[in-house]
Amino acid sequence: MRDKLQVGVITSTHGIRGEVKVFPTTDDAQRFLDLKTVYLDTGKEELELEIEKVKFFKNLVILKFKNYDNINDIEKYKKCPILVTREDAVELEENEYFIADLIGLDAVSDEGENLGKISDVLQTGANDVYVIKNKGVKDILVPAIEQCVREVNLEENRIVIHLLPGLR
Repeated sequence: MRDKLQVGVITSTHGIRGEVKVFPTTDDAQRFLDLKTVYLDTGKEELELEIEKVKFFKNLVILKFKNYDNINDIEKYKKCPILVTREDAVELEENEYFIADLIGLDAVSDEGENLGKISDVLQTGANDVYVIKNKGVKDILVPAIEQCVREVNLEENRIVIHLLPGLR
C-alpha cells in the first residue's frame, strides 16, 4: 500500500502571484479547505508544501502555497500530482476502499479461479465498476456490489469475486 494518496493534479498557474489551478481527483473538492499540508510529486522528489489559501473556480481548486509568491516559483510544477498522507485522507466507512489500494489486487472467483488483476475502477454514479485485466481475454467488468464482491483483503492483496451470469 502506498503511504500517500493523490487528491489532485496541478493543471496550470492562476494569475501571477503563485497560485495554481488543481483538478481534484478526490470525490469531494471541499476537503481541500481542511488540508494544511500537501505533498507535490515532482517525479524526482516529494515536496512538502503548506497551503496558504484555497478558492474554488468551476470544477477546479485554486491553491496558494506558502513561500511560492510568483508565477516563476510555481510554473515548473504543472502536471504534478498533489498527495496527502493517509492520516490526512478522508475517513472511509466499512467496506469502502481507496481506489489506489484496489488497483493491482489479484482477483479470484469464489470458486478459486484466477481472474486477473484489478486494473481500473470506473465511477459510474450508481456504483463503481472494477475492471479486471486477464491474459489474452477481454477485460471483465464487475459491479462493486455486495452480490459480486465477496471479500477484499488488502493484506493478502486479493479480492474474491462472484461472477454473476453474463459478466464474462
